[in-house]
Amino acid sequence: MSGTSVVETVSKDLFIGGKWTPATGGATFGVEDPSTGEILCQVADATPRDGMAALDAAVAAQAEWAATAPRERSEILRRAFELLNARNEELALLMTLEMGKPLAEARGEVAYAAEFFRWFSEEAVRIEGGYQVAPNGGGRFLLTRQPVGPTLLITPWNFPMAMGGRKIGPAIAAGCTMVIKPAEQTPLSMLALAAILTEAGLPDGVLNVITTTDPGAVMEPLIRDGRVRKLSFTGSTSVGRKLLEQCADKVLRTSMELGGNAPFLVFDDADLDAAIEGAMRAKMRNIGEACTAANRFYVQRGVADEFARRLTERMQALPLGRGTEPGVVVGPLIDADALEKVSSLVRDAADRGAKVLTGGAGVDGPGHFYQATVLVDVPRDARMASEEIFGPVAPISVFDTEEEAVAAANDTEYGLVSYVYTNDLKRALRVSENLEAGMIGLNQGIVSNPAAPFGGVKQSGLGREGGRVGIEEFLEIKYISVAL
Repeated sequence: MSGTSVVETVSKDLFIGGKWTPATGGATFGVEDPSTGEILCQVADATPRDGMAALDAAVAAQAEWAATAPRERSEILRRAFELLNARNEELALLMTLEMGKPLAEARGEVAYAAEFFRWFSEEAVRIEGGYQVAPNGGGRFLLTRQPVGPTLLITPWNFPMAMGGRKIGPAIAAGCTMVIKPAEQTPLSMLALAAILTEAGLPDGVLNVITTTDPGAVMEPLIRDGRVRKLSFTGSTSVGRKLLEQCADKVLRTSMELGGNAPFLVFDDADLDAAIEGAMRAKMRNIGEACTAANRFYVQRGVADEFARRLTERMQALPLGRGTEPGVVVGPLIDADALEKVSSLVRDAADRGAKVLTGGAGVDGPGHFYQATVLVDVPRDARMASEEIFGPVAPISVFDTEEEAVAAANDTEYGLVSYVYTNDLKRALRVSENLEAGMIGLNQGIVSNPAAPFGGVKQSGLGREGGRVGIEEFLEIKYISVAL
């Protein structure tokens, strides 16, 4: 299927109450191909009135959906898993066109998104309760878990389908209805996913999709409405803070997967081959546009020069180009603002004394491309030491002692993931326990897995997504005291 035809197959309207509908007033906005700067299509630009209509639909569907048999919810998710895998190629192409990632990565993301539906299809029928004799023997305690109710879901542009799957999957399994707002840069993947879930049998009103260029005006009234019972957000820490302030008004339950500033520690006893492979995965997955991307490389002095040399060779060899081209590994950044941010962070580090070993510049011509880059001697006061890079840039600093490495790694407001490479078991356990992060990649460069709890500490967020605890975020515990 060609790029034009795959875009044509996706509805560009809002999805409210099981119907595709244009935005109030008919407003639209353009979806850009970041590899060319050209507009792929126009998508409905929702107003606050549209947002409220979506919430009305979710509220109206909640009671019946909550009463639906767990097995029925499970089977819907299982059918969605099968449909996603069957249509992997066309969905991957759609994602590459609107987001820029290479096709190989887009295929992997579609499969990853599908796995959330399979995982939570299995969890839907395993929502447990409890029975307990009161301590004084005079009564019984019953515990049951019920869906929290209508939820708001906000997803980012960097993983436009997987982040939807990670939120929609447990919400469906738990019996919650939803209003979901995808990022304006990448709405097509979510619109395609809504159509697939409808085909899989999801009832009208359970999932409602709102695309908009004014998320604050559209979503804040819903947050403050009083009928919403939960907000799940993936995005920047700065936006997360604002949303938490809004949620406080109604004491809204929240899940927040926010920013990261992941350290990548390489000790001199590490398997250097494995460390380089892990570094390439942790850095270059999704062109570095991931909250889990290695943002700060700390390498022990004994292997620092060799690590830098080998990483530079690998980064220099990465093919750069449009994600639809065969063999491309480094696609475009999402937009002009992202390109300027990465460029300014590298300039800042160089101005402060860092040395660029490869890359260090954008690419002339159309699209938002930046060269794969390695820097050494990056000082602690460089902006990229404290800000997410969100691009194909690997800054390397040298350390001498384990204590120094852990202190540097923890010197951040974030705490999403940390990576550690060492062959010393005692050191591995010590360092893993002392790192302030919700996830540790120990001798591996990827931690994300639908069967594992994803989330961070400090200002990287609240709650966990995925794993057995993922569905708990969409359930409330009810205690029933029974007198005998």
